[in-house]
Amino acid sequence: MGHPFDLTGRRALVTGGATGIGEGIALALAEAGADVALTYRSHAPDDIRGRIADMGRHSAAVRADFTDMDASAATQVVDFARDALGGLDILVNNAGIIHREDSTHMPLDDWRRVLSVNLDSVWLLSQAAGRHMVAQGAGRSITVASVLSHQGGLRVAGYASSKHAVLGLTRALCNEWASHGVNVNAIAPGYTATDNTQALRDDPERSRALLERIPAGRFAEPAEIAGAAVFLASDAAAYCHGSVITVDGGWLAR
Repeated sequence: MGHPFDLTGRRALVTGGATGIGEGIALALAEAGADVALTYRSHAPDDIRGRIADMGRHSAAVRADFTDMDASAATQVVDFARDALGGLDILVNNAGIIHREDSTHMPLDDWRRVLSVNLDSVWLLSQAAGRHMVAQGAGRSITVASVLSHQGGLRVAGYASSKHAVLGLTRALCNEWASHGVNVNAIAPGYTATDNTQALRDDPERSRALLERIPAGRFAEPAEIAGAAVFLASDAAAYCHGSVITVDGGWLAR
């Protein structure tokens, strides 16, 4: 019997996999033995693909913009990963954006853009990958939620709403797919040193307030979120269905 965290022979698709938390997850899955396809929008994937190759794993990358994604585009992304890797066993819906603005002034277009990327694309990619996974009787679908799946945050109404909805979607799909051998779970990262938190980290007053609230006393590094994804993708999580793993330095416990 192999090691329960060994992903050798598994094929994974990680959205937004060229930077931030997605990059950390893609590298961790490869290190655990998986071949990895990733989507990217503006960050060139050459570096991460080279690092995956150095681990002896295969990779592929496709440019994708999840704003106003439709079912056909989602199917194309999933089919690309399946064709490039020879199958698909793991989906990590990581791609996301954030918009900070007072709710009294936020334009509808910005609200819709956040919901389109953070929720609609998650639904469409989950649906497209889920058809394949349910048919093959096995698979892992992992959504990247947030501590703001549990809280309202400040000046991020669209983001918080989308991340609350992602948890609802995770649980709904779990109820449908668990009996078909497909595990649907979520990760809820806390404040992590990525592009999405750059504005907060550059604001001395806001950064200080956040760090005072985090028991660990610091922002997470993207690689520190990735272990939860490896766990949920592995045989060690065979009985995890509809679970949410919080990786937040103690933020929600405060």
